[in-house]
Amino acid sequence: MTAPTTEKVATTPWTGQSLPRKEDERLLKAQGSFVDDEGMYRQGYAEFVRSPYAHARIVSIDVSAAEALAGVITTLIGDEVKAMTEPLFQFAPKEDGSQMNEYLLGVDIVRYQGEAVALVMAETREIARDAADLIEVEYEPLPVLLDGVAAAEPDSYVLHDSLGDNIAWKGLFDWGDIEWALEEADHVVKIDKLHFHRYSSTPIECNAILVNWDPGTDMIRVVSNNQFPMFGALVIGPSMGVGVDQFDFVSQDIGGGFGIKINSYTHIGVLALLSRKAGRPVKWTETRTEHHQSGGHGNERTFLDIEVPVMADGTMLGYKMRAFDDAGAYLHYEPLGAVIWSQVVPGPYKLKHVQVDYTETLTNKCPAVPNRGYSRMQHIWFLERVIDLVAQELELDPVEVRKLNYIQPEDYPYTTPNGCVYDSGDLPTALDMVLEMIDYEGAKQLKEERAGSGKRIGIGIGTTLDSGTNNFGQSRILNPELPFSGNGEACTALLDLYGEVMLKLGTNPQGQGHETTGSQVAADILGMSPENIRVWAGFDKSHSAYIGFSGTYASQFAVTGINAIIGAVEKLKAEIIEVAAHAFGAEQDQVELVDGEARIIGNPEAAIPFIGIANMVFANNSTLPHEMAERVSLTCRHVYVPKFELPDVEKKYGNLTLTYSSQTHAAVVEVDEETGKVQILDYAVVDDCGKRINPMVVDGQVHGATGLGIGAALREAFEYDEDGQLLNSNFLFYHAATATDVPNIKTDHIESPSPFSGTGAKGMGEGGGAPLHTISSAIQDALGPGKAIVSDSHNPPERVWRLLNWDGPADERGVSVASKGTTS
Repeated sequence: MTAPTTEKVATTPWTGQSLPRKEDERLLKAQGSFVDDEGMYRQGYAEFVRSPYAHARIVSIDVSAAEALAGVITTLIGDEVKAMTEPLFQFAPKEDGSQMNEYLLGVDIVRYQGEAVALVMAETREIARDAADLIEVEYEPLPVLLDGVAAAEPDSYVLHDSLGDNIAWKGLFDWGDIEWALEEADHVVKIDKLHFHRYSSTPIECNAILVNWDPGTDMIRVVSNNQFPMFGALVIGPSMGVGVDQFDFVSQDIGGGFGIKINSYTHIGVLALLSRKAGRPVKWTETRTEHHQSGGHGNERTFLDIEVPVMADGTMLGYKMRAFDDAGAYLHYEPLGAVIWSQVVPGPYKLKHVQVDYTETLTNKCPAVPNRGYSRMQHIWFLERVIDLVAQELELDPVEVRKLNYIQPEDYPYTTPNGCVYDSGDLPTALDMVLEMIDYEGAKQLKEERAGSGKRIGIGIGTTLDSGTNNFGQSRILNPELPFSGNGEACTALLDLYGEVMLKLGTNPQGQGHETTGSQVAADILGMSPENIRVWAGFDKSHSAYIGFSGTYASQFAVTGINAIIGAVEKLKAEIIEVAAHAFGAEQDQVELVDGEARIIGNPEAAIPFIGIANMVFANNSTLPHEMAERVSLTCRHVYVPKFELPDVEKKYGNLTLTYSSQTHAAVVEVDEETGKVQILDYAVVDDCGKRINPMVVDGQVHGATGLGIGAALREAFEYDEDGQLLNSNFLFYHAATATDVPNIKTDHIESPSPFSGTGAKGMGEGGGAPLHTISSAIQDALGPGKAIVSDSHNPPERVWRLLNWDGPADERGVSVASKGTTS
């Protein structure tokens, strides 16, 4: 018999392996459970009546014909909602206390095409749709305001009388000394205007909600695909006069979210009211046209009067500009975007002197909501355009300008001008790698060879940062009275009666692989296979661990979710070892966990399977000391709270987020001079998200974000006509990128572990902005120096053709250089 040793069993870590996703088996077998798969006894079906006008007064609503239709259960209109509820919570009222009054249905005035004005509930979807067509609404059209910059003018038509103007929020961000920098610089590059367009990540599953306001318990059960339900409850609860504890949120599988599905809380609220009125559950599944018209759009931002001080060697000192963000008709999660961009003030560059005069305005468009890369993407696109234009106008190498201005590896942790702390990175290495992947020297040679052929070659670079784990204290920069700060996530780890391990989270994923990565991390702690750890699918408020910030958004699961898992599982491990040590009559440091057993180190024959540990706690507790039996539950909850402090709201200074992943993209494109069509010939990405928990999951996020970004750069944009009619409200006219539109994407990675996350991992997945930077850069390179500038983030063939054929005077290019002693 082998003598016992004191050495622990060595195991290969599960963390870092590309394990197949647990979720995929049920999804590929069509065994997933989405909202539209669910049902409740006696449920009815809802259909919204939506305004065909972008701006109009509601004169009257007649529901009598609809209610007379056989199979109709009830209807609901805005006047009823107004009588039952208060206006929705607003993040940032004006200093005088004035704010917009938005209700869960349109009341008195509609302010964008697609705004809901009435609801009908019927026994079937078909009857509900027929009944909705019978509701007669009389409108009195009002002037339409579509320009986010013009909306700020004092004489613009006011959309919300209670506000007094169309300015949702305004503030000056000023760090360093921009006037000194402009005075001392050898050159000042001036850019008249840049524009980031309005689009959506168009999740494959639209919003869907099944809700029952139980008249007996007064509980509101909500089965939905909302990705941040606790936030939604905080907004609609006070309006409806109900407590957060009355909402019972449930979801399992969600067909993509991208931030867009934070916005469905208004629909949840009004459907709950409809359910209460009918005394029955009600179900609603959004159509694609509804989703495009009213589901929420990404932020549209205009940058004006840009000045960039640059030294002779290409060192950029900072920038000055005015920014206008078009929030649409109402503030849904906005105006948080007015401060979230400042998580990445200098982007990946060492820019010290910054002044931004920021204004968020209201227009007759669909409300802006978070969209993959929310608010930071727009800002970094602006910075990447600035980098390329500085290099072009000063006849410098764009690669060398980037390397000169990049934050260097030895600079980390790096404090930005506004107090954010970039945790780690190696941007120069990432750039060298990605350029090698596209054969940069060969691409430059191809560009020379194709000159004059009618098929121009352009080479583009785009670097982006993905800030993860928000400090909600940044909201106080908008409104110092807001009771929000910090962040966190919760997990419960339990060993059940049969010795099975389960994790319950509040993260509410939409395809990010939490069941897989969570089990990998837990498996390493418990010394068992991830296959034997079950992660509760989706979110169920009655069962899941959660806190007020729980959800999947802002690239935070790899930090908040994983650390909550680690904390809970470590507690569970300690309890298992304590019980086992008692049973063995040994010290706790003599016990290890291996293959689902508690063992004496060096003596594998002295082992108790987890089911034996569970038996002692749950069904045989007289074998334990009474104090231990009362204390040990094998159900361990942990709340992870990252270390944040409140920002200085007057200086707009503080650490606003915890980790920073980076993605560096490079592309080679061919531009057809005759048609303006852009074809991607080569595309590569180098990702750095610190320690990778599951590389395959990371690569999937990289590919997905890149595909969405390419679609936005070349194909996808929400366009309104002069009357505020959305011209592409379905996939017939809104050309979402498909697999055939996305080229083969080469990927590689580096790992710069975060010193702040506990595991070295960083949140990632919101790198969808990088392709917009990269393709704009490539088109600019194809156009060449002295030509028109790429001033818009969306560049379909017709826009590129106009750029190719622009032949105006030099002073109308939209960019100029003022050098010491000369102006060009």
